[in-house]
Amino acid sequence: MAEIEPHTAPPLIDFPCEFPIKVMGETQDTFAQTIIDLIQTIVPSFNAAHIEMRASSAGKYISLTCTVHVISQAQLDDVYRLISKHPLVKFAL
Repeated sequence: MAEIEPHTAPPLIDFPCEFPIKVMGETQDTFAQTIIDLIQTIVPSFNAAHIEMRASSAGKYISLTCTVHVISQAQLDDVYRLISKHPLVKFAL
């Protein structure tokens, strides 16, 4: 019987890179700073200059596009996990 080769697809992302993460939540005064603080626990160089902010048409929700300099898939996964489990965050993409 022939040996089956494991599937080794090339990585989808070349690291290090600037990776945009969209974070949505209800509009609150502390939302953006909370997200900055969370990301900085994993990527200390991240700051508010790397955020684009948009409010929903009714103003109930806010979306942040946070462009994060990540050096590995593991680091990116850690950022997503930390953001996604925070109670202010509705979802992160």
